[in-house]
Amino acid sequence: MIGIDASRATVERLTGTETYSFELIKALTELNTDQRFELYVNAKTPPDRLPSLGEAICIPLPRLWTHGRLSIEMVRRRPGVLFVPAHVVPFIHPRTVVTIHDLGYLEHPDAHPPGDLRMLDWSTRWSVRSATKIIAISQTTKTDLIRHYRVPSDKIQVVPHGVSGSLCAASPDEMARMREKYSLPERYVLAVGTVQPRKNLARLAEAVLNLNAGGEQIELVIAGKRGWLADEVEREIAKSGASHIIRMLGYVADGDLPALYSGAKVFCQPSLYEGFGMPVLEAMACGTPVVAANRSSLPEIGGEAAMYADPFSVDALALALSRVIKEKELRAQMIGRGLLRVQDFTWNRTATRTLAILQEVLTT
Repeated sequence: MIGIDASRATVERLTGTETYSFELIKALTELNTDQRFELYVNAKTPPDRLPSLGEAICIPLPRLWTHGRLSIEMVRRRPGVLFVPAHVVPFIHPRTVVTIHDLGYLEHPDAHPPGDLRMLDWSTRWSVRSATKIIAISQTTKTDLIRHYRVPSDKIQVVPHGVSGSLCAASPDEMARMREKYSLPERYVLAVGTVQPRKNLARLAEAVLNLNAGGEQIELVIAGKRGWLADEVEREIAKSGASHIIRMLGYVADGDLPALYSGAKVFCQPSLYEGFGMPVLEAMACGTPVVAANRSSLPEIGGEAAMYADPFSVDALALALSRVIKEKELRAQMIGRGLLRVQDFTWNRTATRTLAILQEVLTT
């Protein structure tokens, strides 16, 4: 029997690791397998959104759920293998497979409060040492695990994310409704992700401001919940003088994302570090050209379908954005390449490769 920590798949607002957990569990339900699963959730009753992969074990605890309540469950009803989709292995555990998403806190420690930084480092060290096998969502994350934590290469398997089938080009009517709902302009550059320093939004804001100074009439739309040091990000944006051309939407529901992506002239992910960069693929799936930072996992994920720029250079970001907006032939090529690129990233493929790893650990 395979146990799965499904606690992150049941939160109200899915972002990053929560989306990964939910989509992967959902894809596992669609595989043709006789494997038995148990899903552990921090709730009194199974949430409605939880995919019906197997028996839901509801073990609520308001604090220290992973190391406290889940550890107790591992003693009471020990599975053959435990799968943890997001970083933290409980103190008491059987053979375990854990997914490590990124080590951005080590690459850019100043982008995290000191207490959170220490906790992230400690918990990740514990997880990679305790796990039987590690899934890294990109080659970048695997390389970082080897470099920073000296994890043996053969202990790590790279299994990329998939892209949800709901992410596709929206109709003109859907885009019009989305613009009305969020009071958006006709022309905008889009950024999607949790608002935190390593997303590099202040430099992106300056780049869009430069576009306007050069004659473009375009705004920057930022969709994402507030994260670590969001106040600092907003102060930096204010200092740039770009506040008047920026729309901060906060968290945007999944159902609105296809129209939001589709309506953008260009999507930009200028992050200083990403373990994967899911919005790059989401934008491509919606037929929107992508400009991304030329570092960490972003070139690995975007391949030849995106345009890349130095994220520390406002001028480089502005030039890349300008080219994608103005050069019609380039836009068309990038859109076509993007639609082909996303075909390599499906949740069925992710689930199939993940299940193979889990079964390997289960039977050895």
